[in-house]
Amino acid sequence: MKNIILVSHGKFAEGLKTSLDMFAGDAINRVHTLCLYNGESADDFKKKVDDFFDKQNFNSEDEFIVLSDIIGGSPLTTFLSVFSERGLMDKSVVLGGMNFTMALTATVSLDAMSKEDIAKNALDEARQALKQYEITSDNSSDDDDDI
Repeated sequence: MKNIILVSHGKFAEGLKTSLDMFAGDAINRVHTLCLYNGESADDFKKKVDDFFDKQNFNSEDEFIVLSDIIGGSPLTTFLSVFSERGLMDKSVVLGGMNFTMALTATVSLDAMSKEDIAKNALDEARQALKQYEITSDNSSDDDDDI
């Protein structure tokens, strides 16, 4: 079974999961969050990650899509250290620059694609969602003429 793990600084991952819940249906049960809060050390977070894996009932068939806010940030590097120690790196794909579109695409695709295809599609959708909203002004009525 494929699972998503959202890893972030602060409460970003938790907030993202809350928003995903509006769209994800039962797949939300396979979305997990791990957050490094302000004031927590990397050691505190490592313990949190270890505790998380100790409490989960993941099995040898489980695969993981790990989404993180920043590649190279303390939450992800600490998480990956524990992940690697547990021998799970070969069963996962890891993406950085997490945003709502990426997380939603991954979540709704859990049962339809391989973890590699989920990663590719999530990255593609996230890239396509990044754009500036263009505001057009309506110059069809010129109010200055009415004065």
